[in-house]
Amino acid sequence: MKILAIETSCDDTSVSVIEAKNNFRILSNVVSSQIKIHRKYGGVYPLLAKREHQKNLPTVFKKALKQAETKKIDLLAVTVGPGLEPCLWQGINFTIDLAKELKLPIVPVNHVEAHIAANFIDGNPKKIFPAICLVVSGGHTQLILMKNIGKYKILGETRDDAAGECFDKVARILGLGYPGGPIIAKLAQQYNFKIKNRKLKISLPRPMIQQKNYDFSFSGLKTAVLYEFKNRSPRIRKSKEYTLAICHEVQQAAIDVLIRKTIKAAKDFKAKSVILGGGVAANKELRKQLKEKIEKEILNSKLYLPNPKFCTDNAAMVAVCAYFNRSKKKNWQKIKADANLRIAEPQ
Repeated sequence: MKILAIETSCDDTSVSVIEAKNNFRILSNVVSSQIKIHRKYGGVYPLLAKREHQKNLPTVFKKALKQAETKKIDLLAVTVGPGLEPCLWQGINFTIDLAKELKLPIVPVNHVEAHIAANFIDGNPKKIFPAICLVVSGGHTQLILMKNIGKYKILGETRDDAAGECFDKVARILGLGYPGGPIIAKLAQQYNFKIKNRKLKISLPRPMIQQKNYDFSFSGLKTAVLYEFKNRSPRIRKSKEYTLAICHEVQQAAIDVLIRKTIKAAKDFKAKSVILGGGVAANKELRKQLKEKIEKEILNSKLYLPNPKFCTDNAAMVAVCAYFNRSKKKNWQKIKADANLRIAEPQ
């Protein structure tokens, strides 16, 4: 079975063709990023993103088909939510036109579920349930109990800013540019032993880390960075030591909360595996520390980490997710965008 998938939930235009047999073979996965366009706004400007999707989709589609070296497609898939509604509709309308032309059904795909499915690109999941999924990105921070493919329960989620959104806002405060996550991660990695032992001390809160629920809150962390920054002299603020130290501390604060809540959920629900997904899943320090914590505290639990190239938005993960949900295919008339689509209702 060959599946062609389209992803336009935010600012990445992506088209992928996969072949699904006993495993998955990525025939093509073309992604056109809009980061340079939105950088001057410090975030994604929805109507501009919509216009870029409209302009980029035909080119990305042709390139994906050429790379795939196939004209035979058995199934179409498209992200229908959650995401920016004007952007979602660009992908949906393009897929509907294809469905009419090729006379093929469409599998509507949940973007959050696709981030989870990115872990299975290298092979179908076996004996991994129940699983605890931590989906963490610019728009989402959720802990999800996965009982099987398609069977989910939201255990907790952010009450305000997502972790990736927090990083973007912190980067804006520090004047580091957009997107904030990769920049903060890079600078945090440069933070070294010598700087740790200087007089400059930065201590940021770990919001909700002691609470017994599975929810998150990162707005307070962003505010704490703002006050920390404002209370420093201009000389300190402009120093490289300060920038590296605060990037290290804000990243570690977020990681501490994410890992503590994930480990608690894994223990409480006796998870056989922990699954990481979303753009922030590419963060090397989060991956490293989560792996170490699971190996230390949950001996019989397996950790699934997606290939970094499939962490950010891409159509390959949408295609794989569609394969697992191929029984839910619909005619084009029934495909609609849902900006607030949920993978399940909260517990």
